[in-house]
Amino acid sequence: MNKCSANETAACCCVDVGTVMDNSDCSASWRQRYDDRQQAEASLAALTAKARAAESEPCVISPRFEQDAAGVWLNVDFTFSCQAEALIFQLGLR
Repeated sequence: MNKCSANETAACCCVDVGTVMDNSDCSASWRQRYDDRQQAEASLAALTAKARAAESEPCVISPRFEQDAAGVWLNVDFTFSCQAEALIFQLGLR
């Protein structure tokens, strides 16, 4: 039997963390439409708080607001110092 690898046998539920997270994707994105800018800014504040709770080093947060006939789109990119933090942040949004 192989020792914990991605090619593990069906009888084992172990996977080497390095095969799942290789630290190549340290970012997360959010896009949602709101009725007005105030709602979008409130959502950005809540998302920022969640990102700050997951970070070990300062997360780079890049928000963009786009107005259209249906309301305001909030687009935010979060860049964390490691992939684990991005994953923790994303799981916290569920």
